[in-house]
Amino acid sequence: MASAPHPLSLRLGRDGLSALDEIARRRGLSRAEAARQAITETAERERRRTGLAAEARRLMQDRDYLRESREVADLMETLRGPW
Repeated sequence: MASAPHPLSLRLGRDGLSALDEIARRRGLSRAEAARQAITETAERERRRTGLAAEARRLMQDRDYLRESREVADLMETLRGPW
């Protein structure tokens, strides 16, 4: 049987507590559950950002991708026509 996670204590300050209360109220959750969800969602967002940044770096080093993206940009300019 797994042991219960260790409790965490932190000082949020006025703005942090207000933000937490807003999340809890909008979602109909306790403060504790709202905090858990906010932490989980923030971590996931950071993982996605890191992954997207790495993918962008890889694409910028891919000569075929760069060539194709320039061709698409040129085509879009042609299709746009005169103002």
